[in-house]
Amino acid sequence: MSEATPSLVSRITQRRGFRQFVKFAIVGTSGFAVNFIIFTVLQQFDPNHVVPQHYYVIYSIAFLGGGVSNYFLNRRWTFRSTGHAGREGAQFLSVSVIALAVGLAVSWLVHPYLGNGHKTWFVSTVAGIFVNFFINKYWTFRPTD
Repeated sequence: MSEATPSLVSRITQRRGFRQFVKFAIVGTSGFAVNFIIFTVLQQFDPNHVVPQHYYVIYSIAFLGGGVSNYFLNRRWTFRSTGHAGREGAQFLSVSVIALAVGLAVSWLVHPYLGNGHKTWFVSTVAGIFVNFFINKYWTFRPTD
């Protein structure tokens, strides 16, 4: 291969979709941290996990809290959107609700094995990452030009 021909890795990393996914992952990591902090603080109200329903409420509040920070960062930095903020916000929230439903379903499936703590939270939160990215990329923040 000549020096003028870019490598496969170089071609992949120069693609806009790849760069957006990396930025989405960075933003997601910050939202993950926000989610984790909210989950941990709220979990203190039921430290012995006595009421299983509390887990689902706490999980939902924490998930949506992380999602709000993700919306603003993804809009400005990841996708550099200039679309209508209200429409995009509603779409992002819709995608977040879908991802939340996926997370709650995964929580329901794995909690008998992992309990209602941070292990279940982690597995459930990771479950929606790719769905969240692709729906937001191609629906919420799709380029209008």
